[in-house]
Amino acid sequence: MTEAPDPEVVELATKIFDLARRGRTEELVAYVDAGVPANLTNDRGDSLVMLAAYHGHAGAVRALLARGAEADRINDRGQTPLAGAVFKGETDVIEALLEAGADPAAGTPSAVDTARMFGKTDLLERFGVH
Repeated sequence: MTEAPDPEVVELATKIFDLARRGRTEELVAYVDAGVPANLTNDRGDSLVMLAAYHGHAGAVRALLARGAEADRINDRGQTPLAGAVFKGETDVIEALLEAGADPAAGTPSAVDTARMFGKTDLLERFGVH
């Protein structure tokens, strides 16, 4: 039998995921600097980087990556932060992830697949795919 999670821990985690979604970089990194894992994931496998990337917060993405978060961490649906940023058209986030070594071919659908799906030829060129 699994113990129920501590409600205070759940509340704190919910707050931290919300900070990533909202791009509240200073508050977010204060928690990471205090010991919250940079690769913390929610119940769907979405990392803090994924949430910040999907919602267009390049500053938060860069700050998390600088603190050891994985650029290519795949969620429970096989998606990467880069594919999410491509889907949302978040150019600054795409650049931040690529600068950190994100792999455009990782995940399902990958960032390359997503760019193809939406006819984003500029991104395909940026990814080195023709």
